[in-house]
Amino acid sequence: MSNAVELRGIRKTYDHFVAVDQLSINIRQGSVYGLLGPNGAGKTSSIRMMIGITMPDAGEVWLFGEKFHRQQLHRVGYLPEERGLYKRMKVIDHLVFLGRLHNLSEHEARERSLVWCERLQLSEWTQKKVEELSKGMQQKIQFIAALLHDPDLIIMDEPFAGLDPANAVMLKDVLIELKKSGKTILFSTHRMDQVERLCDAICLVDHGRAVLEGDLVKIKASYGKNHVQMQYEGDPQLEGCDLVESFNNYGNYVEVRLKPGADAQQLLRLASDRARISRFELVEPSLEEIFIDQVGKNA
Repeated sequence: MSNAVELRGIRKTYDHFVAVDQLSINIRQGSVYGLLGPNGAGKTSSIRMMIGITMPDAGEVWLFGEKFHRQQLHRVGYLPEERGLYKRMKVIDHLVFLGRLHNLSEHEARERSLVWCERLQLSEWTQKKVEELSKGMQQKIQFIAALLHDPDLIIMDEPFAGLDPANAVMLKDVLIELKKSGKTILFSTHRMDQVERLCDAICLVDHGRAVLEGDLVKIKASYGKNHVQMQYEGDPQLEGCDLVESFNNYGNYVEVRLKPGADAQQLLRLASDRARISRFELVEPSLEEIFIDQVGKNA
């Protein structure tokens, strides 16, 4: 399968600060790709170079098998991290305006906007001014704007920010439909749960460099099943346990990382002597645990 996006050793500096340092990634057409990393890691800088907002100081950007040129942008939809809508415009007028910027006719932009507004439960707000909408509704307006021209590559920087759980699920369902239709989706987010459920591949960026990149299933499998998820009542007393390398305790639920070679069944016996265990499962590490582990190593 060919690549929708290739970053070939791109580098970007601002004064003496290196924002992106020799970053190389490949995003297959028709896949969902997660660009992850802590604040200031270089995710947004990479995306901005990907679509020509800024140019790399070194390296190359390729889209759809060709070195980047601006004519390719009609095939790209972009939801920026920094939201920007004209507050005093009516919602439908704003969407038509943004559709026209992507070379849609006024009629086509209006028709598509109304269909999307109905899909995302915004029909009753189309004649309202943008400033009358909640932040979550404004987020959905920009989400629609990124999709109006039916792009092949959809790039979304923190698409779930500011959304309540119901609206986050609504957007997730749209992204899944878009993937099924053959679209390529790249998104940057701190929502590890969404990445884990949606993405085929990821790149974890820290200090401008890729510290982990590739197929998500293979990455998780490479860590092995050395994590335990345990639901309990009482106190399993994991502090100082010889079997436990680290753990994250939520009160009556704990995620445990076992030491190399440790026996999970032995941990279960010890914990059940001290607490009532209602769930005990040996699993691959979550993406959040992998993220924390890799960023910690790179600190």
